[in-house]
Amino acid sequence: MTTPPFPAPTTAELAVVSAQLGRTARGVVGIAARCECGNPTVVATTPRLPDGTPFPTFYYLTHPAATAAMSTLEATQVMPELSALLAEDDGVAAAYLAAHEAYLADRAQFGEVSEIDGISAGGMPSRVKCLHALAGHALAAGPGVNPIGDAALERSTWSPEKCRCDDPGAALRDVEASTA
Repeated sequence: MTTPPFPAPTTAELAVVSAQLGRTARGVVGIAARCECGNPTVVATTPRLPDGTPFPTFYYLTHPAATAAMSTLEATQVMPELSALLAEDDGVAAAYLAAHEAYLADRAQFGEVSEIDGISAGGMPSRVKCLHALAGHALAAGPGVNPIGDAALERSTWSPEKCRCDDPGAALRDVEASTA
């Protein structure tokens, strides 16, 4: 097993993620991307949750402003446009397939789950199904890895470079202070 590109989450980070989600975070193995202020944006999640449920979405978008931006894109019918791009551009299709394979390799570091073997997230490698998952992968992996995730982020009103947290960094600082 190779070492993941992120450390295990702290108790404070898990509390912030749980607050972002409005429920207890499950199976989080790391913070894969952060907002400009340091708050979690994307978590990495085990392929099998603690209750035994298979969970294919390794990179899970948690930041409320980012998830709202992806929901808005989905509601404004950007997915058919991105699906057409995937169908019409062989270069994009090849890069999307490579993104799918990279996603599976990242998740495999945390175990193989037969029920989700070969299944990544967001419709990869052949369709566009969930912009939340694709944007989460793009944020975690960095620009140029997931072309559809990158395109969704480019079309969105949200960016990790411009903090839109209610109070930048406050959530993580407050939790860290209360657990110190």
